[in-house]
Amino acid sequence: QVQLVESGGGLVQAGGSLRLSCAASGRTFSGYTMGWFRQSPGKEREFVAAITWSAGRTYHADSVKGRFTISKDNAKNMVYLQMNSLKPEDTAVYYCNARAVPFTLAAMANPLGGSWGQGTQVTVSS
Repeated sequence: QVQLVESGGGLVQAGGSLRLSCAASGRTFSGYTMGWFRQSPGKEREFVAAITWSAGRTYHADSVKGRFTISKDNAKNMVYLQMNSLKPEDTAVYYCNARAVPFTLAAMANPLGGSWGQGTQVTVSS
């Protein structure tokens, strides 16, 4: 079974930075799309960023483009999300996600698809 464990969340002031980590295990991730989603109380889970495991192709949601950067280290089975210029509206629980599909916007639109980590809380104060 795929296992994903997030870390790196915390409390930060607006304009600050955090780096989230996702440790992936349980199988070979060739052909997978790895992603980050976030969810705030009363809202649906929202796509943030994705990276393909083998080729490293990336996509970032418009709401975070230019501020967040997804990356990976295949040798360590790690996926990262560098978050800069944080805003209060970035406050959410951030989840790591793994899907055995090529990246498309349609494939990532399902807020429940694939395997999920437990989540890590990010709180941005104003």
